[in-house]
Amino acid sequence: MRTDYKLIAFDLDGTLTQHRTKLGDENRAVLDKLGRKYKLLMTGAGACMRIFGQMNEYPIDIIGNYGMQVSRYNPETKQPEIIENAYVEPDRERTMAVCQAIREKYGFTEYAGDPVEFHDSGMITFPLIGTKAKIEDKLAFDPDRSRRKVFYHEVKEAFPGATVFIGGSSSFDIAPYPYNKLYALDHYCEQHGLTHRDILYCGDDYGIGGNDEQVYNSDIDFVKVDDYRKLGEYLAPLLVD
Repeated sequence: MRTDYKLIAFDLDGTLTQHRTKLGDENRAVLDKLGRKYKLLMTGAGACMRIFGQMNEYPIDIIGNYGMQVSRYNPETKQPEIIENAYVEPDRERTMAVCQAIREKYGFTEYAGDPVEFHDSGMITFPLIGTKAKIEDKLAFDPDRSRRKVFYHEVKEAFPGATVFIGGSSSFDIAPYPYNKLYALDHYCEQHGLTHRDILYCGDDYGIGGNDEQVYNSDIDFVKVDDYRKLGEYLAPLLVD
């Protein structure tokens, strides 16, 4: 592992924390130590303010919604300031029909809450067990993603104008083209005079359909974080004083 990076970018769920859980003290300390030498950046699937809350208000710039939203941390207010906020109107009627057909085909007709979530950005989440499912049910639903991989390509083909991710632990995320984390990082590089060589990316979701897949398949140096509890071990060469 090189040590001359200018930017270290992170995924959140599964990389810094368990799914939908707060940033813990141990990984917060890892970020603190890295932040003394490197610029840190969060690249997430959710909205910036939700990510900020999950990170226990850690002072970091955040790319949210796969690049549709960007926030810059203001040290004076100790809050993120939204500096970019894109919106793409989804085809709601078609989306509902497509998702219902997939539910019926694969037997996911019972769910809690709403069958589809339309986000403020225009992104879509297709939650197989519903928007109001209990967190423990979400975590137990498909931890190795094998259930969703069976029909991932079918969902992908159903949304040709978007990028489809096997999101979270029980859903699919559908982001309008061209938004994904690699696109977001390229945009960030253009704004800050960086190249791919300047970046180290840390993520756990690098397999087919994962929301780190595009970054993993690029020429950006990538650390596979297969256990968020061992983040400090994966990044040990960068933590040496």
